[in-house]
Amino acid sequence: MKQNPVFDRLTALADPIRARLLLILERHELTVGELRAALQLPQSTVSRHLRALADGGWVVSREDGTSNRYRMTARDLDPAARKLWLSIRDEVSSMATAARDIERVRGVIAARHTASQRFFASSAGQWDRLREELFGSRTELYPLLGLLDANAVVGDLGCGAGQLAEAMAPFVARVVAVDESSAMLRAARARLVSFDNVDFRQGTLEALPVDEAELDVALLSLVLHYIAEPSVALTNTSRALKRGGKLLLVDMLPHDRAEYRETMGHLWQGFSHQQLERWATDAGFVDFRAHALPAAPTAKGPTLFVASCTKA
Repeated sequence: MKQNPVFDRLTALADPIRARLLLILERHELTVGELRAALQLPQSTVSRHLRALADGGWVVSREDGTSNRYRMTARDLDPAARKLWLSIRDEVSSMATAARDIERVRGVIAARHTASQRFFASSAGQWDRLREELFGSRTELYPLLGLLDANAVVGDLGCGAGQLAEAMAPFVARVVAVDESSAMLRAARARLVSFDNVDFRQGTLEALPVDEAELDVALLSLVLHYIAEPSVALTNTSRALKRGGKLLLVDMLPHDRAEYRETMGHLWQGFSHQQLERWATDAGFVDFRAHALPAAPTAKGPTLFVASCTKA
């Protein structure tokens, strides 16, 4: 005859070691080695009790490299198990051994902190290089995409091969990707094939294929220096934005690389902040701001800037 589940739960909690484990794992996520240090028990004993708790649904684990980290979240237990745990937790907490466990856990957590600080103390001068080797360049900028409104429609105007559209698409309702070049749009479509919220449109910025007030945000990234009439492009961008919509613009400061006209098709040798602000004001934008961007150590091109303004 099958035993009533309540007795299985009582059996699991009847062992003081398991109760001590649950008390710790309700507050912290720890490895077997860390639990062994906290409870001062052999690793085999800790592992055996964790298996029993896992089989009973009291704890869960996740892989973290070559280790498993264990935790118990009381709110994830079924109602009967949660009620049982809450009824005995205070009594378990009053055990002298449990109090010592908690104190040793603080030491375990402090040791983690010490290990990370030891690394930074020896690697501070190399941290930028190490981070780039591990994760690529400018990783500090990608989390800022989370600041975008999840309901926003963003125009990537002059989208090129779709790098920015790919970065923004997971964070917004829709991306309108516009480019004059059919080759660039093919590359962007191939890159963004897994996204269903990107709308590709072929056209110029001087005759923007975007409806009036369709966009919440417009982005012109390294495209304005290819435009024959930047002021017209900014006027069209203003038309496509809703009232209060934002324009973000990335481009080059004035430079002397005249060869870019021949080798890369540039029509403009960068822009001053004053020149851009005049064009933006004439196009109906306010609150113009512009800042030079720090140059990457390996960059060979002119200094870039980012400018922002709001449709009045």
